[in-house]
Amino acid sequence: MTSSTPMDTGLDARAVDPLAYDDVIERVDPVLGMEVHVELHTETKMFCPCPTAFGAAPNTQVCAVCLGLPGALPVVNRKAVESAIRIGLALNCSIASWCQFARKNYFYPDQPKNYQISQYEEPIAFDGHLDVVLDDGEVFRVDIERAHMEEDTGKLTHVGGATGRIEGATHSLIDYNRAGVPLIEIVSKPIEGAGARAPEVARAYVSALRELLRALDVSDVRMDQGSLRCDANVSLRPHGQQEFGTRTETKNVNSLKSVEVAVRYEMRRQAAVLEAGGEINMETRHFQESDGTTSPGRKKETADDYRYFPDPDLQPIEPAAEWIEQLRGTLPELPWVRRARIQQEWGVSDEVMRDIVNAGAVELITATVDAGASAEAARSWWVSYLTQKANTAGVALDGLAITPAQVAGVVALVADGKLNNKLAREVVDGVLAGEGEPEAVMVAHGLEIVRDDSVLDKAVEEALAANPGIVDKIKGGKMQAAGAIVGAVMKATKGQADPARVRELILEKCQ
Repeated sequence: MTSSTPMDTGLDARAVDPLAYDDVIERVDPVLGMEVHVELHTETKMFCPCPTAFGAAPNTQVCAVCLGLPGALPVVNRKAVESAIRIGLALNCSIASWCQFARKNYFYPDQPKNYQISQYEEPIAFDGHLDVVLDDGEVFRVDIERAHMEEDTGKLTHVGGATGRIEGATHSLIDYNRAGVPLIEIVSKPIEGAGARAPEVARAYVSALRELLRALDVSDVRMDQGSLRCDANVSLRPHGQQEFGTRTETKNVNSLKSVEVAVRYEMRRQAAVLEAGGEINMETRHFQESDGTTSPGRKKETADDYRYFPDPDLQPIEPAAEWIEQLRGTLPELPWVRRARIQQEWGVSDEVMRDIVNAGAVELITATVDAGASAEAARSWWVSYLTQKANTAGVALDGLAITPAQVAGVVALVADGKLNNKLAREVVDGVLAGEGEPEAVMVAHGLEIVRDDSVLDKAVEEALAANPGIVDKIKGGKMQAAGAIVGAVMKATKGQADPARVRELILEKCQ
């Protein structure tokens, strides 16, 4: 059996109706294991000088080393080692004073050497933890087994089938540009005690990791481009049992939402198999984005099957204690510490801050404030109007074609009295459409608020003449009736009149 051939899994492979989630929790305890692969954004690959830029033409960023040609020898990327140590320190890990690379032997159709240079028994970082905050503010600690260095594989494109997977494909194309890109694999210890919140814990953990790695500036953590990939291990055991159940590993889940959905589904599927008297096979699973299910992949190997042995072409890594402490000094303010600080500075509640975090707006709001906007105005734009625009467009908030500086520019135009909120939204729409900077859009569309009394006076006179009954009410002392005339003037000027000045003129003329 090759690694790409789905195995005969009997009952486990047949269509089973997943058990209701509440029934799962009544019967069993879930145990998770999260393996997160992080592509480092070093300029060159892990063991050769080839560039690592994403999106280059296939097989243009390769050399004798990353193609595994005879006689080519690897050289360790110092920047990658530095990044690995910083990641380990940020995860509260111990850093090894001595570690080495190993060869992981395995059928790799997308790895030209047919083995992967990795670490196993002697990782660079080990025994750490990460505290993650759940949706209601509860803190859950995830213990880290290790964070080790390795190289990425190439990328296969399966052609001729309906799904883009190997099943049904007529042939496959290989791109070795990604082969050899530096990877850090972060492996959790078994995550126990999460109970019904296990899927939420999985999502929150990957989310916290992504935040941390972005703050460290070691990766762009783009899950959509594969620079952050998650393998979710799930097993179930009856309440009170100490021994773990048989696990499955759902591979390469590529969004935070999908991590939660995949774990929840796998818990329900495994529970249904066990309820029907079947057995869980130790296998990889593929997550189906279309319907949130998983499907069988290949039989899952044990560590012994990989036949790890020290790579004879690479010397051990012995980071000096002084270097480690120097790198410790480069660690930034941790995202959750920074978030607590700016929450206090902005004066918002825990609930509002969670909404900001869930919208992915923390950094955008911060940058908008740094560009001169008030925290309240910046928050209002990003969490309301721009979030709606992102949802409509089906993109992440930071994927919108508007920068924090441009949002701050719109806020400044409002503060200067050149725009009101309605006109400001039209300006933002123009910026999103690629029409230029906020002030240029305002001028091009003639959106600036009208303050010329001669123009306003004429519009007010026309509105008063058209509404004699309202004029009589105002003259009779019902000043609130002036709002109707203000509305008529605003309509006549397409929202560009200064409503405060319009009201002043109305009251002057009705004395």
